[in-house]
Amino acid sequence: MVKFKTILLPTLLLVLLSLEMAAQGPPIFTDTPIMLGVQGRGVRTFGNIISKENANAYAQILVVPYNITSKWQVDAVVPYISISPEGASSNSGFGDLKVFTKYQLYKKDGKGKTLRGLIKLTETFPTGNSTKMPALGSGAYQTTLSLVNGYVTTKYGIYGEVGYNSAGNNLPDNLIYNIAVGYPLLPQKYPPNQLNLFLELNGNYVFDNIGNNLFLSPGIQYIAGRKLLFESGIQIPLADTAPINQQTNYILRIGTRILIF
Repeated sequence: MVKFKTILLPTLLLVLLSLEMAAQGPPIFTDTPIMLGVQGRGVRTFGNIISKENANAYAQILVVPYNITSKWQVDAVVPYISISPEGASSNSGFGDLKVFTKYQLYKKDGKGKTLRGLIKLTETFPTGNSTKMPALGSGAYQTTLSLVNGYVTTKYGIYGEVGYNSAGNNLPDNLIYNIAVGYPLLPQKYPPNQLNLFLELNGNYVFDNIGNNLFLSPGIQYIAGRKLLFESGIQIPLADTAPINQQTNYILRIGTRILIF
């Protein structure tokens, strides 16, 4: 059996270090069902440059995954956010802390391919300041239950994620859905030296008659050996429920993932 080895997402949300496949890394914005090996440790960090009609923002995200067993992983997500609205004072500081856990439901490996799925539970804590404007946090506890699936071969990878987010403090619930396709550009080799292209659709449907948010997200990723990965992608809005003067122009992500044994 061909083994693949690399570094997980992603989530996002998204989510983290992982692939056991040399040809395919994890998607940039969509989570992956392929987890770190039981002895593996990892760190992921990325910056989001967010351009809106009425503000610019930057978020630096640190993600630390840890495998308890080969099927069970826990992660912490720590964001630092800086927001600069037009005609108003800027605000910066830590945003809402997220902690999530993943458990592998199934795994079927073949020659040069693997099919996997997992369940993910995410808890968001309102640690970001939501009283000073612009707010750095939601001011609400939130719980998300998701299913993540992926079929990865030496020639391509297909990933899907669907989840339900339940929010407190009178915020609306929403349905999260992501799909990603990855394509490696270079021949397989070990240790990995691979360039991957990704095309993703990342969306969420907000209930209470608010509507749908949807992004088209192309990206590129470079795997530099067994332990290091660099990636960049841009999210372009296809649908945005925010008022016209608050809508998103784009979100640019630049990041890296490091696998530690």
